[in-house]
Amino acid sequence: MKNKLTYLIDDDKLSVKLVSLLLQKNDFCEEIQSFHNPLIALDNFKKKIKADEYLPDVVLLDLNMPVMDGWQFLDEFIDLPLQKEISVFILTSSIDPFDIEMAKNYPLVKSYIMKPITYEKLEAINQLLNR
Repeated sequence: MKNKLTYLIDDDKLSVKLVSLLLQKNDFCEEIQSFHNPLIALDNFKKKIKADEYLPDVVLLDLNMPVMDGWQFLDEFIDLPLQKEISVFILTSSIDPFDIEMAKNYPLVKSYIMKPITYEKLEAINQLLNR
C-alpha cells in the first residue's frame, strides 16, 4: 500500500532535499510536506485535526533540531487527539545509544534509522508499513 501523505520534519534543508528526492524517485508516497521547525509541524497537526482534514500516514522525524527537538515533538505529538494511526520513523544522524534506547519508549515509533537514508533503508520502512 502506497502512503498518501508523508511529513518530513528536519531542520537541515539539504537533508530534507535529499530525502524528498529519494522518496519521490522510489514512489514512496503521493505527497511530501516538509517542516524545518517541529513547532510548525505540531501546529499543522492541530489545525488539520480541528478541521478534520487528512493527516499524514508517515512522519520522518529528526531528533537534533533547535527550538524543539524530536523528543519534545514526540512528547507533544502523543497527546494529540488523533483519529488514525500515524507511523513515526526517527531519521537522525545520532548514533548515541541513549537515543536508540529512548526511541523504544515510544510505541508509535516504528524504527530508528540513521542518516543518510538509502534505498535499502527506505525498503525496510516500506516493509514495516506493509505488515
